[in-house]
This record gives sequence, structure tokens and C-alpha cells, in this order.
Amino acid sequence: MKPLFALFFLVFAASPAAAQDTAPDADVPLIVSAQDVTPDEFLWIKRPLVVFADTPADPRYVEQMGYITDRLDALAVRDVVVVKDTDPAARSAWRQELHPRGFGLVLIGKDGEIYLRKPLPWQVREIVRSIDKLPARQREMREGQAGRS
Repeated sequence: MKPLFALFFLVFAASPAAAQDTAPDADVPLIVSAQDVTPDEFLWIKRPLVVFADTPADPRYVEQMGYITDRLDALAVRDVVVVKDTDPAARSAWRQELHPRGFGLVLIGKDGEIYLRKPLPWQVREIVRSIDKLPARQREMREGQAGRS
């Protein structure tokens, strides 16, 4: 009876610790506005996928955000945060650093390097393939980080 009680106690004692490990990621939204964050906030933590447009009514922007919202789960597994910037007049840190012209899609690695620039919408399947080829992502998959696949 005592071993069973000890096992029961260990299971419940470990549960809050596991929940604490995953809580910080749950607090980070997957889609954020460019005015609310800066590129430095994600260095070595997340892979920013920046979607630029001159207006939220741009058909390419609407199409791209549709692709993204349909497959947010695939991006979340790869530590992607989507940064949307549809206000050129705001002169966000993202615009000052990346200098977009009209619609643009930019993938930045955890190391801060630009790995992808596209002038047209891309399916999430294609974005995910590009991410999975990155050296840092390859390492994550080899090491089998918790919560990653």
C-alpha cells in the first residue's frame, strides 16, 4: 500500500512542475502587432514571421493571414510568432529594419538572421518546409526538445 501511495504522491507532485515549464509559452500570443513588439524581444526565443502590407485590406495580406490562421498549430510547434504590420505611417522597428515595399513576407530565425523574403503569399506548408531546413530547427529535432516535433 505504501508504494502505491508514494507513486500517487509523486504523480501529483510532478504535475505542477510540468505545468510551470509550459506556462510561459502559453502566455505568448502567436499573432502580434508590429507596434507591440520589437525584433530584439524574440532573439533566441522565437522565429518571427513578419507579414507586411500597406493596408489590412490588401488582398495578398488577407490571403496570407488566412493561410496562417488555418495552420497556426504547425507554426506554434516550430516556435514561430507572426508579426503583422499594416501601417507604414507608424514606422515600426520592423519596417525600419526590413524596409518592405507593399506586401511582403519575411522569416527571421531565432538568431536574428533573415532566412526568407517573399513578395507574394505563401502556404504554411512551404513556410514550414523552409523552417525545417534551418540549422537551429534541425538541431531542435535531433535533440527532441520538449514540445517540439
